[in-house]
Amino acid sequence: MSSNRWNREQLKLAFSLYCQLPFGKLHSRNDQIIELARLLGRTPSAVAMKLVNFASLDPAITTSGRKGLGNASALDREVWDEFHSDWESLVLECIEIDRQFRSESAIEPTPDSLDDFDLNDYAGETRRAIIEQRMKQHFFRRAVLASYGGRCCMSGLSETRLLVASHIVPWSHDKANRLNPSNGLCLSALHDKAFDRGLIDLPGDFRSS
Repeated sequence: MSSNRWNREQLKLAFSLYCQLPFGKLHSRNDQIIELARLLGRTPSAVAMKLVNFASLDPAITTSGRKGLGNASALDREVWDEFHSDWESLVLECIEIDRQFRSESAIEPTPDSLDDFDLNDYAGETRRAIIEQRMKQHFFRRAVLASYGGRCCMSGLSETRLLVASHIVPWSHDKANRLNPSNGLCLSALHDKAFDRGLIDLPGDFRSS
C-alpha cells in the first residue's frame, strides 16, 4: 500500500480518468475507479475522493451548482493547470505512466483501451505509435462523451455506438487543443457529418464548459 501522500504521477493518472467519467460516476463502486485503485495501491474510496477533489476545480461542475469536496491540494491544482496548458503532451505522458505502473504491478490494460483495434500485423515502433494514437483518440472520445453525459447535444440520442466526439476547431488546425475536451462536441453520427460539412452550426448553449 502506498503512503497517503499522492505524487505527481498518480495525480496525472487520476486526473486523466476524471476527464473520462461523468460526475455521477465518481464513486468507489465504479469499475474503472476500482482498477485505477489497484494500479496505484490505494482504496477505491481514496481514488473516488481524489476525483471529486478535481471536480471542485472544474468550472463545468461548479457553475452548474454542483460541488466537489473543496479540499484540492496545491499539487492537484498544478496537475489541473498542466493538463489545460498542454493536453497532448500530458495525455501521452499518462499513457507512459500507465504502461510503467502496469509493468510493475503486472496488471493488464482494460480490453476496450484500444477499441478492439487489431495490432497483430504491426511490431516495434510502428505498433507503439499506433497504440499511442488510438489511446489519444480513446481519451478524447471518452472525455467528450463524459462532458455531455453520453448524449448528443442536439438530438439527445444516448446510444453510444452512434455517438461521435467531434472537434469544434478541426484536428489539423489546432494542435494545442486536439485532445482538449472543451474543443469537442458530442454529436450523433448524422449531426457530426452535417457539422463537419458546414451544413449546421451550434450556438454556445450546446457546448460544454
